[in-house]
Amino acid sequence: MNALDIHEVLKYLPHRYPFLLIDRVLTWTKDESLTAIKNVTINEPFFQGHFPHHPVMPGVLIIEAMAQACAILSLKSLDKVPNDDSVYYFVGIDKARFKRPVEPGDQLTIKALLKRRMKGIWLFEGEAYVGEELCCSADLMCTYKGV
Repeated sequence: MNALDIHEVLKYLPHRYPFLLIDRVLTWTKDESLTAIKNVTINEPFFQGHFPHHPVMPGVLIIEAMAQACAILSLKSLDKVPNDDSVYYFVGIDKARFKRPVEPGDQLTIKALLKRRMKGIWLFEGEAYVGEELCCSADLMCTYKGV
């Protein structure tokens, strides 16, 4: 499917600076998968306090970036653009593993693979890479409450 630029991403996620963690969607396939990117810069506010002498992107934010990618895939699969009364909840994380630090200057490639959808709960396999190197993986559960 078509890529989504930042203007399209903003239509699907309620997050804004400094919590918007998806810069672009490269590819997506309805009910299957999505690949997105996050450009990591030294200007990110968390780097000031998260090891100032050796800045590393917090793991919870890498997981959040994966959850945001999952949200976009869910909404695109439902053919829904959320409104102010919609909310996409993160309801579970399993098997989270961190393999490599993410540092300023890295480009994070985020992959969301839909594993199962049952009774309003979506189960995804999420992965984040820098180049070809896996830096984080987790199973993510989410749900959408829309109007």
